[in-house]
Amino acid sequence: MKRFLIHWLVIAIALWATAYILPGVNVSSYGALAVAAIVLGLVNALVRPVLTILTLPITILTLGLFYLAVNGFTFMLAAFLVPGFQVGGFWWSVLGALVFSVISFFIGLFSSGE
Repeated sequence: MKRFLIHWLVIAIALWATAYILPGVNVSSYGALAVAAIVLGLVNALVRPVLTILTLPITILTLGLFYLAVNGFTFMLAAFLVPGFQVGGFWWSVLGALVFSVISFFIGLFSSGE
C-alpha cells in the first residue's frame, strides 16, 4: 500500500509540474489532479502496453518515434476521461506526455529510497 501511495504521489506531482510548465495542459483543481493521477496511472498500466504491442511494426519502422504518439494518445485519453484535466490538442498531449515522463523519472529516482 505504501508503494502505491508513493507512486501515486509521484504521478500527481509530475502531472502538476507538467500543467504548470505547459500552457496546453491544464488541471483545474487538486481533486481533478488526484483523480487524473489515478486514471493516468491506470491508463499507463493497462492501455499503453496493449497499444505498444499493437503498434510495434510502425514503431520499428519509425525507429521508435511513433512511441511518442502512443504516449501522447494515452495522455490525451486520461484527459478525456477526467473532468477538470484538459489538454489543448494532440501535440500538446505528446509534449505533455514527454515532459510528464521526464519529470516523473527524476522524481522517481529521488523517491525510490535506494
